[in-house]
Amino acid sequence: MRVAFFGTPEFAVPSLRALVGEGFDVVAVVTQPDAPQGRSRSKLIPPPVKVAAEAEELTVFQPEKPTDGAFLLRLRATRPDIGVVVAYGHILKPELLELPPRGMVNVHPSLLPGLRGAAPVEWAIIRGLETTGVTIIQLDAGMDSGPILHQIPHRIEPDVTGGELSAHLAEVGAQAVVETLAMMESTQPPQPVPQDEARATYAPKLTRETARIDWTKDAHAIGCLIRGLDPRPGAWTELNGAELKLFNPKVTEPPVPGTGAPGEVLSTDGSLVIATGPFKDSAGGTVEIFEVQPTGKARMTTDDWLRGARLKAGTRLT
Repeated sequence: MRVAFFGTPEFAVPSLRALVGEGFDVVAVVTQPDAPQGRSRSKLIPPPVKVAAEAEELTVFQPEKPTDGAFLLRLRATRPDIGVVVAYGHILKPELLELPPRGMVNVHPSLLPGLRGAAPVEWAIIRGLETTGVTIIQLDAGMDSGPILHQIPHRIEPDVTGGELSAHLAEVGAQAVVETLAMMESTQPPQPVPQDEARATYAPKLTRETARIDWTKDAHAIGCLIRGLDPRPGAWTELNGAELKLFNPKVTEPPVPGTGAPGEVLSTDGSLVIATGPFKDSAGGTVEIFEVQPTGKARMTTDDWLRGARLKAGTRLT
């Protein structure tokens, strides 16, 4: 089977390597253009998929937009049978979706129809879900709405971060797409199952306000937010008018004797213990923080930061 692969970030790399490793003929790799970085924006950094593709000596296309006529002609000339899309970063128009005779399949890191959208990994943790997974769908013109070809569930560990879960699901996705294409080549191909629109939930793009900690929420919800946004973009709070990102939380749910007002620092003895809002009708809990990142500085242990921060118990975070 001749495959055109569409992907950009590190999440897509295991799927590309798995397809090559399992002997699929990857005739083209489509990824986003190199990104300028540095203060002068003069240094161009290739996306992870391009690096992986060039290591395998694969043909790489980097159109500014996948609707470009010249790009479509070049892709058509590679004669792909099917397209595989993994976090490419562009919505694909019908002209491109219909270019391979067998259409395009997409690797989505959730159990669709749950968590459609831009940030399913992070929202699975933020919402406190116990299970997520990977779904392979036949791509259509909608947002993650195509019929389901294959699913593999994955248990969410209690202390997993967004970065760790993304890495796990990238490997699960690689397994799922290889299995799907193998089934498509067999005498018993997978039968597309329409998604149940009534069960659809959404995982919207993460914003700065999404990442801001609301200390009036309960300790469990705050801990989920901090873990879900670790390492990027990082859940943040405000201390003396400056942003402070928090990582590596330990949650103590109510009842907690002597808990202060939400956002109040209760202890600075090697870690940061912060009071949270109540859970239902009970007293508030606490979140203990073991890593922080002040504005303009690298991530560090809370103990190291506290040595210079001179933060006292009773301070309020907002």
